[in-house]
Amino acid sequence: MAVALERMDFAERYGQSYLCLLHSVFIADAELHLSVKDISHFLMQDIAFLSGGRGKDNAWIITFPDNCNFRCIPEDVITKVLTYLTYIARKNGSDSRFTIILDRRLDTWPSIKISLQKISASFPGNLHLILVLRPTSFLQRTFTDIGFRFSQEDFMLKLPVVMLSSVSDLLTYIDDKQLTPELGGTLQYCHSEWIIFRNAIESFALTVKDMAQVLQSFGTELAETDLPEDIPSIEEILTIRAEKYHLLKNDITAVTKKGKILLTNLEVPDPEEAISSRFDHHEQIGGDWQTVNKLLTQVHDMEIAFDEFWEKHQLKMKQYLQLWKFEQDFQELLREVELLLNQQAELADITGTIAHIKQIIKHLENLDENPQDLSAKVQFVILHGHRLASHHHYALDLICHRCTKLHYLCNILGNETQNKRIQLSWTFEMHKRLQQIEVVHECLEKSSGPSSSLNNNNTLDVLKNHVLNELIQTEKIYVRELFTVLLGYKAEMDNPEMFDLMPPLLRNKKDVLFGNMAEIYEFHSNLFMSSLENCMDAPERVGLCFLERKTDFQMYAKYCQNKPRSEAIWKKYSECAFFQECQRKLKHRLGLDSYLLKPVQRLTKYQLLLKELLKYSKDCEGSEQLKVALDTMLDLLKSVNDSMHQIAINGYLGNLNELGKMIMQGAFSVWTGHKKGATKMKDFARFKPMQRHLFLYEKAIVFCKRRVESGEGSGRYPSYSFKRSLKMDEVGITEYVKGDKRKFEIWYAGKEEIYIVQASNMDVKMIWLKEIRNILLKQQELLTEQQQRNQLTEQDQLSSQQNDERQQQAFAVPNITKPEHTSTVVGVQEATSTVQEGANTVWTEEISEGREPWLNNYFSSSYVDDGEEKTLLAGEKSKQKKRRPDSGEQSEDLNR
Repeated sequence: MAVALERMDFAERYGQSYLCLLHSVFIADAELHLSVKDISHFLMQDIAFLSGGRGKDNAWIITFPDNCNFRCIPEDVITKVLTYLTYIARKNGSDSRFTIILDRRLDTWPSIKISLQKISASFPGNLHLILVLRPTSFLQRTFTDIGFRFSQEDFMLKLPVVMLSSVSDLLTYIDDKQLTPELGGTLQYCHSEWIIFRNAIESFALTVKDMAQVLQSFGTELAETDLPEDIPSIEEILTIRAEKYHLLKNDITAVTKKGKILLTNLEVPDPEEAISSRFDHHEQIGGDWQTVNKLLTQVHDMEIAFDEFWEKHQLKMKQYLQLWKFEQDFQELLREVELLLNQQAELADITGTIAHIKQIIKHLENLDENPQDLSAKVQFVILHGHRLASHHHYALDLICHRCTKLHYLCNILGNETQNKRIQLSWTFEMHKRLQQIEVVHECLEKSSGPSSSLNNNNTLDVLKNHVLNELIQTEKIYVRELFTVLLGYKAEMDNPEMFDLMPPLLRNKKDVLFGNMAEIYEFHSNLFMSSLENCMDAPERVGLCFLERKTDFQMYAKYCQNKPRSEAIWKKYSECAFFQECQRKLKHRLGLDSYLLKPVQRLTKYQLLLKELLKYSKDCEGSEQLKVALDTMLDLLKSVNDSMHQIAINGYLGNLNELGKMIMQGAFSVWTGHKKGATKMKDFARFKPMQRHLFLYEKAIVFCKRRVESGEGSGRYPSYSFKRSLKMDEVGITEYVKGDKRKFEIWYAGKEEIYIVQASNMDVKMIWLKEIRNILLKQQELLTEQQQRNQLTEQDQLSSQQNDERQQQAFAVPNITKPEHTSTVVGVQEATSTVQEGANTVWTEEISEGREPWLNNYFSSSYVDDGEEKTLLAGEKSKQKKRRPDSGEQSEDLNR
């Protein structure tokens, strides 16, 4: 079920809150590198202590009190004690240097030597200085001086040792405020009390660590434990978790209270006093206070993070429970709707006798009572889903999907009932009429009098209504199929339940796979289908119905242009489990690819039905609009087909849309040549023609070569390589070429390039020549209009200039002579003549009779004399023979 998958997202979404808890655990664990309880027994033996005092060089002071048993203490014990003390010192300050005071006033030289050796071997930090208080007895002092003198070099290489005769000598290196009373100082220090505080601080740190681990474990349990799949068990688990949450909150409160008590027993250092006395005992106490305060801060942060997590968890679990209840209602309604739909499906057979149809209508009326009650339930569940969505439910997509499906099924149920009733009523009426296309038949056999025309009209009406009913009924089926695909395939790609069945790369291909099918569905379901239904009693409005939506049907061009990309995706992923599961749920006999072809098939179906309807609507009201509608749909089919070919053109560097509207396209055999050379027309037949696909646009003719590709489905969609583009303002045609009536000539840039084009038949040739002529004529008309506008503009300018001169002559002596005026006029005329001459070189045309006089300046005709083709330019003073280009010199651009 989808809600089970949502819990995985819950763990990912709110897992960031636990990073804070883990961070606190790691900090607590790092601070407890070595615990005081592990070495408290050794600390109580007065091996060494950290009083908190500092030397004048700011090094930490570690004091080794006079201990006659020091020589018996193992080195590993000394190492542990020193490691712990240096760790505490480093944690309380940035300076890691140490000064050792070795009090041996009551000891002997051998003991001092052993102590120095053990300290040298065991000290883990940066040992800055060792101050030794040597024995006070005369004999031991003498032995110490002699022994140290002989061993001084050995010690000095390893340790900076200074022998002191008395406590007062310590003041040279250490201020008295940094020394304890037994060493002549004023620094108050109690070793047993220090151990007690250290135990309390580290015990609190361990408690914080354990608390963090408990919170982490509880959070992991909330995020990762699977919930049962029944509502009572879910509610029970939520209650148990709430009780555990409150217990943990009590534990956090107790830990916080313990930390605050410990904090009040530690003295907060006075900054002014610390400055005046440098770093004294207060600094160590202040470091402990900071440690406890830091731990309390961590507890506070953990509590905040835990509370935030719990609030989100409770909200999501509440929504999870709501989702289960919503899902139960949805599944119950789904079963009821499907049951009614199945019962309606059993009434699909509407053939048979009138009595049988009456029985079906009665059964349908009985079924019609249930959907009304069911519709109220559906609306209630949809309202529940909308309420959940308005409160930002985490399963918003799933809820919307369920609501949409219920709404769709409810509409389908109502529409099916209504459609079935209409269809049955129409069938019942048809049966009655059919009993009547029998009485008429008998009359037609007996008589061909005036009644035959009336009977024929009745027959046409029946047939027309039959076609109209087929149009409307197939439209409803088409809309239902589109929605089935959108709901059963496209929407399922967003369904979390189906993610495991879908390849990851397929999820981002939804818009390409389905194209703009959703847009097509919205148009038909919301607009076009209702327009067609309104024509049921007014068949004469069918043509207008199509014409009113003429612009909307252009969306099919977009769908068809996307079809090759869609089929490529289907070919790649058609075998995946997702499509198979969707097909199984929908109980479709055919795969998705068959339904993706429906819009293309429907577009073709329209023109067939319109043709059939027009056949039975001749000389009837609305027949002219029906004919225009048929032409519109045929033009749309042609436009869609042309666009499919255009998007298959590869290698064109510019934008094909800048060439204007595509007029037509088709395949031709092409020979090429150039103006230079003396090749005759008969020589062109010696060369094998090139197969080219020509695209005629308003501004250019584009030559392409169709690419032959292998593989399944490779021939379904074309693929073209761009070869050459000819601008229409530099193109001319010769309509008859010797050798084959299907050929015509396209020449370019004053016959610098010549293309002999052979159509598949005369009809294709004449259509192409007609369209090319229309384009060239439009160009000439535009050019003539431009010339006229230019002449008028120049005349206005000249007239204005003359008026200005007359005014100047009235007030001043003229500065411009008459000859200069004349030369200006001549220049304008010469410029206009030049433009006209340039226009005359663009056109050629077939020999035609009855041509308008003004056209003779812009067309040329071709004829054959003595086996050699000649070109006659109608505007020339004398006829001259024109050489044909050498057929061997084919266009390099066209052949590349």
